[in-house]
Amino acid sequence: MLRDILTQRRSGHLLLAPLLFFAWINSGPALADDREQRDLVDQSRVTLSNFLADSNMSWFRDHIQEARGLFIVPQYMKGALIYGAAGGSGVFVAKDEKTGEWSEPAFFTMGAASFGFQFGAQMSEVVLLVLTQRGVDSLLLGNFKLGADGSVAVGPVGAGVSGATTPSLSTDLLSFVRAKGLFAGVSLEGAALISRDEWSHAYYGKSVTPTDIVIRREVKNPHSDTLRAEIVRATGGK
Repeated sequence: MLRDILTQRRSGHLLLAPLLFFAWINSGPALADDREQRDLVDQSRVTLSNFLADSNMSWFRDHIQEARGLFIVPQYMKGALIYGAAGGSGVFVAKDEKTGEWSEPAFFTMGAASFGFQFGAQMSEVVLLVLTQRGVDSLLLGNFKLGADGSVAVGPVGAGVSGATTPSLSTDLLSFVRAKGLFAGVSLEGAALISRDEWSHAYYGKSVTPTDIVIRREVKNPHSDTLRAEIVRATGGK
C-alpha cells in the first residue's frame, strides 16, 4: 500500500514538472528596469549573426529575405528525465510589406512539455522564418501553438542545400535550430508561443500588445537599432 502511494506521488511530480517549468519561465516579479529585455535583444542579434555565419545554414542565408517575420530565441533550454520540458524567451519582428521596414521587437516565451522516455539536457539557438501572412497574424494574437495554429516545418540544413527550394509554399513557419547536447534533435511541434506583455511594457515604457509594436508601430526603443541593422544586412530590407 505504501509503495503504491509513493509511486503515485512520484508520477504526479513527474507529470507536473514540465508545467511548473513552463510557468516559471513565463512568470516573475514586476520588473524595475529593462535590463533583461535589453539583454534578450542583444542576444537575439548575436544568435542571428551566428546563423548567418554557420556554414550549415546556407539555405537560411539565401532565403531569409523571403520571410515576412522572424522569431528568435537565443537560449531554448530543454531538460528531461523521462518527462521533459523546454522553454526560452524570444523576440518577434515583422517586415512592412509596403515599405520593407522591419518592426521593433515584441517579446514572447516559447515553451513545451514532452512525454515518453528521454534523458539529457540541451541548450539551443532557434530562429523561425515566418513565411506567410497567416503566420504573422497568428503570432500577433499573442498565444500561438506550432502545428495547431500554424504549420511548421524543419528548414533545410547542411552545407550543400543552398540551392534547395522552400519545403512547401503553404508552410507558415520554417524552424532552424543550432544545438549541442545529449538530445539527437529538437522538435518544436506543439510548442506554445505566448506574448510577454510585461516585458514589452518594461522595454518601451508603456503597455503595448504585439500588434501595437509590430503593425501599428506605436513605440520605439533606439536600443533595438543594432538588431534591426543585422536583419537589414541579412535581408536587404530597410
